[in-house]
Amino acid sequence: MKAVVVKQPGGLENLQVIDQDKPQQPGRGEIQVDIKASSLNFHDLSVALGRIKADDGRVLLSDGAGIVTAVGEGVNEFKQGDAVVSTFFPQWLSGDPIPAVANFEQTPGDGIDGMAAQTVVCQAEAFTHAPKGWSHEEAATITTAGLTAWRALVVDGNLKAGDTVVALGTGGVSIAALQIAKAMGARVIITSSSDEKLARAQELGADATINYKKAPEWGEQVQKLTDGKGAEHIIEVGGPDTLNQSITAAAVGGHIALIGVLTGIKGDVATAALMAKHIRLQGLIVGNRQQQQDYIRALEQTDIRPVIDKTYAFEKLAEAFDYQQNGKHFGKVCVRW
Repeated sequence: MKAVVVKQPGGLENLQVIDQDKPQQPGRGEIQVDIKASSLNFHDLSVALGRIKADDGRVLLSDGAGIVTAVGEGVNEFKQGDAVVSTFFPQWLSGDPIPAVANFEQTPGDGIDGMAAQTVVCQAEAFTHAPKGWSHEEAATITTAGLTAWRALVVDGNLKAGDTVVALGTGGVSIAALQIAKAMGARVIITSSSDEKLARAQELGADATINYKKAPEWGEQVQKLTDGKGAEHIIEVGGPDTLNQSITAAAVGGHIALIGVLTGIKGDVATAALMAKHIRLQGLIVGNRQQQQDYIRALEQTDIRPVIDKTYAFEKLAEAFDYQQNGKHFGKVCVRW
């Protein structure tokens, strides 16, 4: 079977499509899944580029959707033919974060081999059922981006109808947040440097948009758009260079979900304003299996479908990563066998 691996020291030129033996039949508590599709995330890109060090020859990608083709002894949750989607932290089943999630030691495509393979064998808990009627590409967007947005807004943020959400950019997490927030009756403000992407966000239901290139003090723009109240929820994917604007944009008692570090990992934080406004700054990376199941149930009750910008063949994974890192996409970039 085929798989896509990264050879150290990393870099898109060091991605290789290889032939390897198909895994053995699943043992007790395991399932075999034929992977049909995946979606790309910043974490995957960091592994591919060598910014996050992984074993030489690591099979890439955390997200995987496909079909169960064999079931091991003792597995009752799945049967042959079920459509499934992987989990980012297969060892974190429910409840509060556990210590093991801090170092990605069991995260596919990082600490263990990932989903860029035609067939995988994993513990049954490493997958959940996919939403009914979804394509494999659509389901593959759930594992990381979709669940991150769900946890940020619903689990950690306690989103309510009438709240205001600010989502930074138009990548997978922010577009999923836009869709979730609108489905729950919230108002959404989207930022981007592209007027074209902002127009597309409005077509998806964004109530207001801000071009941060034209309005670098966009936090003040959010205050104006909310009559000085600010936003109850900020989907913060930028990190150091955007966090202080998010603090400005937030309402008193607001919630900032610190999800990404696209602008780096170090910077000055307006701590006085953070305290004075009683803002809750919550760092998070994806979520647990139970939260993924809850999110999928919610998806099945709505008309939400993920926005997929472009789909590549798995064999063109390096090209797909190049497209992703150039920031050309709106929503998710997917790959399929």
